[in-house]
Amino acid sequence: MCLSHGGSLMVEGRDKDMINRGGEKISAEEIENLILAHPGVFNVAVVAMPDPVLGERTCAYVIPKPGASLTFQELISFLKQKQIATFKLPERLELLANFPLTSIGKVSKKDLREDIVRKLQAEGRI
Repeated sequence: MCLSHGGSLMVEGRDKDMINRGGEKISAEEIENLILAHPGVFNVAVVAMPDPVLGERTCAYVIPKPGASLTFQELISFLKQKQIATFKLPERLELLANFPLTSIGKVSKKDLREDIVRKLQAEGRI
């Protein structure tokens, strides 16, 4: 939150964890819960990544369980078995050892969104 020049409080950031993919709304929490059911997944955070055509696409940041591995294709196959709508499927998978945390110990999705923007810029995709 921040104080505007007129003295009003403004809330910054996402009020809901929704991804807007070409006008279709995707609940990050719904996708996270489905991915968490994968036997090789310890933790997951789903974030929006910018896209010049659709506005946003879905990126899944995953911490695999110790000794487990996970590929993008394995994740997509697993989610398709859950009969998820195709437009809700993540379009990118990033594997991490741990998540960036906020000062109160919650996963910092803001930092993850900034990370994917840097990666997309480095790849010349945005």
